[in-house]
Amino acid sequence: MNPNQIHRTRPWPGFPAPNKALGTFGDANCMEQLLVRCANAIESNDATLSQQILWVLNNIAPSDGDSNQRLTCGFLRALIARAAKTGTCKMLTAALSNSNITIQTHKFSIIELASFVDLTPWHRFGFTAANAAILEAVEGYSTVHIVDLSLTHCMQIPTLIDAMAGKLEGPPVVKLTIAGATEDVPPMLDLSYDELGIKLVNFARSRNIILDFNVIPSSSSDGFSSLIEHLKLQNLVHGNETNEALVINCHMMLHYIPEETPTATTSTTPFSFEDATPRALFLKQIRSLNPTLVVLADEDADFTSNNLVCRLRSAFNYLWIPYDIVDTFLPKGSKQRQWYEADIGWKIENVIAHEGLHRVERLEPRARWVQRMRNTGFRGVGFGEDIVTEVKGMLDEHAAGWGLKKEEDDLVLTWKGHNVVFTTAWVPT
Repeated sequence: MNPNQIHRTRPWPGFPAPNKALGTFGDANCMEQLLVRCANAIESNDATLSQQILWVLNNIAPSDGDSNQRLTCGFLRALIARAAKTGTCKMLTAALSNSNITIQTHKFSIIELASFVDLTPWHRFGFTAANAAILEAVEGYSTVHIVDLSLTHCMQIPTLIDAMAGKLEGPPVVKLTIAGATEDVPPMLDLSYDELGIKLVNFARSRNIILDFNVIPSSSSDGFSSLIEHLKLQNLVHGNETNEALVINCHMMLHYIPEETPTATTSTTPFSFEDATPRALFLKQIRSLNPTLVVLADEDADFTSNNLVCRLRSAFNYLWIPYDIVDTFLPKGSKQRQWYEADIGWKIENVIAHEGLHRVERLEPRARWVQRMRNTGFRGVGFGEDIVTEVKGMLDEHAAGWGLKKEEDDLVLTWKGHNVVFTTAWVPT
């Protein structure tokens, strides 16, 4: 950390000087404590203390500082947005118009998004493991129906089509069904799904694969109910008449389905999940389709708490990772870095500043998803050594610091030993 940035701080009224309990003001632990104090002040309607702490944070967390400072700046913006929304600090409403609080997310072209996704293993890890598992599962089928619920707008599919063209005996007919989500969450695409579909169909044709592309307007807010109804109707019409594999590929999208916070339990008691929650209902509907394979990849964190401070701590202790990572591969001031950090800032603001249906970033950790899948009638199939070797080879293309570990049947991507993303594969019991 650059000490010159810390010395820029000035005395502030009514706030204690640094001490051993609080730590150095530029320290990440201290920044987290300040954010927690600020969140508590906002929740208790203490406008004076809120503004004092926000003033401190504004001095020690510049938006162009080191990774911890930029992380803290993201949370500072989110807390200001929350305070302005709740009316805790009415003076902040005017401050918002005079500050760079609004997050400007970028709409990517296909080329930009493909390059963006390839920058780190954050998405490539799930793509690589899932594609390898899918290839194994669909061997011998003449038709492969892939339902792609992906945050990255089908960026996984070209690599899968390439692999199918090169490895399977006789290229299969591929049906690709995606949910035309009504919500805008980063990364966002600058063209319609109909246009995207044309490009994918043409790409598949160049690989001698027939691709049938379908978009079903559907929303995560109701558990993709329109998509589920479409799939059930297709299942009813075609049944087992054709030699068709059904693959449900879920890449960082299921956590947008609304969910209640699980009942508090002791460490020796399994989580209890209500059968009527949207996530449980979605998985039950998927199970009723009797899919050949379900692949689930997501970020390994917990943003589900109804308590603001709990969410803040969980998010702060997870989202330092992308800020730390970006320093290894993108220079300061680059457009890609601005886009990358704007998307992280959007996530932080959604977790901290929003509540109810507007708070859509509700990550759950791997262990909870595993329990959900088992409760719904799936069993994990794991990943063979060939797949592990392929994933490791992909990681070797990126900066030192990335790692891979196996937890039960699952693969977990790590950064400096900390869990980042998990990938799981499931079949009906």
